[in-house]
Amino acid sequence: MDATPIRTVDLAAEYESSGVAEVLEELDRELVGLAPVKQRIRETAALLLVDRARRALGLALETPTLHMSFTGNPGTGKTTVALKMAGLLHRLGYVRKGHLVSVTRDDLVGQYIGHTAPKTKEVLKRAMGGVLFIDEAYYLYRPDNERDYGQEAIEILLQVMENNRDDLVVILAGYADRMELFFQSNPGFRSRIAHHIEFPDYSDAELSRIAGQMLGDQHYILSDGAQAALNDYIRLRRQQPHFANARSIRNALDRARLRQANRLFTTARGPVDATMLSTIEEEDIRSSRVFAGGLTIDRVLEEERA
Repeated sequence: MDATPIRTVDLAAEYESSGVAEVLEELDRELVGLAPVKQRIRETAALLLVDRARRALGLALETPTLHMSFTGNPGTGKTTVALKMAGLLHRLGYVRKGHLVSVTRDDLVGQYIGHTAPKTKEVLKRAMGGVLFIDEAYYLYRPDNERDYGQEAIEILLQVMENNRDDLVVILAGYADRMELFFQSNPGFRSRIAHHIEFPDYSDAELSRIAGQMLGDQHYILSDGAQAALNDYIRLRRQQPHFANARSIRNALDRARLRQANRLFTTARGPVDATMLSTIEEEDIRSSRVFAGGLTIDRVLEEERA
C-alpha cells in the first residue's frame, strides 16, 4: 500500500507570487526612516503568509485577528502605512477589496439622538472588504459629556470588529498616551486589537530627506544655501510645540514655494529658465517666521495655516 504523500507549501514561492514583496518594496522606497514600523509590517506579512500556508494544509480554520493600533505623533506616516497595509491584506486574500476608508469622530458620531447609528453603519458599509482607519480614535469616548453619543458608535464598532473580522480590518490611530487611556476606558477595544505598532518621530536628517523627496516630486530643487537654511529650520521648528513631523515640513515647503514665486515675479528681469523656476533659494527658506526673534507658537501655526 502506497504511503500518502506529504503535502507541502513552498513559502518562498508563495511570497513571490503573492505580491507582498512589491508592497514591502514600496514601503521602503516611499517612506523615509520608520525602521521599526517597516520591521513590524514585514513580521505581520510573514505571519499571514504562514497562516495562509497552514490553511492550505488544513491546519487553520479561523481568520486571525488583524485589527491594529497605530500610535505616534502627527506626520509620522500612519495613514500611508495603513494604505499599504490594506494593499498587503488584499494581496494575501484577507480582505476582498483592499481599499482604505479614513475617518475621524465626526464621520461616526451624530449630534442628536438617532443620528449616530446610521452614520456609523454607513461608514462601516463603505469600509467592508477593506480597512477602516480611525484617526484620533480616543475622541470617540468623552466620559465628561453625558449627552455625548460616542459610546453608541463604540458599541457598534466593537460588534462589527468581532462578527465581521473576516471582511473588515479596523486600525485605530492617535497619540500613544491618549490611546492608552482610551484602551483602559474601553477594554473591549484592547481585547480585539492584535497588533500594536509605534511610529517614532523622524530625525532631523530624515526630515531633510523627506523634504528632498517632496520637492523632487514637484520638480523643485534646493540651492546649497537653501539646503543649509532648511536644516536650520528643521532644528528650530521641531523645538516648538505642535510640531507635526513631515506634515510641518510640507507646510514649510509650500510657504517656501510661495515666497520663491513672489520673488521671481517681483525681481526677475526678462525671461526665466527652468532652473530659475525650479530652484528654492536660501532667502525663500530664511524668510520664515521660525527664524524671527521672539517667535511664538501662535505665529508658527499662523504661518503654517496661511
